[in-house]
Amino acid sequence: MNMIAPGSTRGVSARPPVRWRLCWENELQIADHIELSDFFRKTYGPTGEFNAKPFEGHRSWAGARPEIRAIGYDDRGVAIHIGALRRFIKVGEVDLLVAELGLYGVRPDLEGLGISHSIRVMYPVLRDLGVPFGFGTVRSALQKHITRLLGRQGLATVLPGLRVRSARPDIYLTVPPTRVEDVVGLVLPIARPMSEWPAGEMIERNGPEL
Repeated sequence: MNMIAPGSTRGVSARPPVRWRLCWENELQIADHIELSDFFRKTYGPTGEFNAKPFEGHRSWAGARPEIRAIGYDDRGVAIHIGALRRFIKVGEVDLLVAELGLYGVRPDLEGLGISHSIRVMYPVLRDLGVPFGFGTVRSALQKHITRLLGRQGLATVLPGLRVRSARPDIYLTVPPTRVEDVVGLVLPIARPMSEWPAGEMIERNGPEL
């Protein structure tokens, strides 16, 4: 893949436009991982004391490693990032193939650009992959915010009140190997309509969160 997407954020504000690079994980070079690691530490660090820790040592992922990345650049370097990983999750009693979206970040000085631009860039990629659905989660506290950005624009269906069990990316002797979180789900119908999303409030991720 490793291409520059035609869309940009020109016209959204007076800021310079963002150029999108879509790439498979294997196409990233060491310099890319170093640059992304620095971006995530600076982006996630202000949100909590330990949120930047997974990105130490030039690591550009936190839990599961993405398969495809959309990276937005401006004249200052990395501006926005979102990753995708094809995986099977279990919704209620149904095993379902999805492209999980995660590892989202936007540089603090570009907060106004938002996640909606990332979703618009990633959507054609997911459509080409032929996955039934795109899927992501956010904290329950962000339900109103994410509904305004994605739900009202028709970019995703917002599903509140979900519980997701995920494997921890590392093993610790003092905590269980999995964790359960109350989240808001985001579903993007890609190859199948939203009416075919299975019923169920409990989702098994069967792996680390992206």
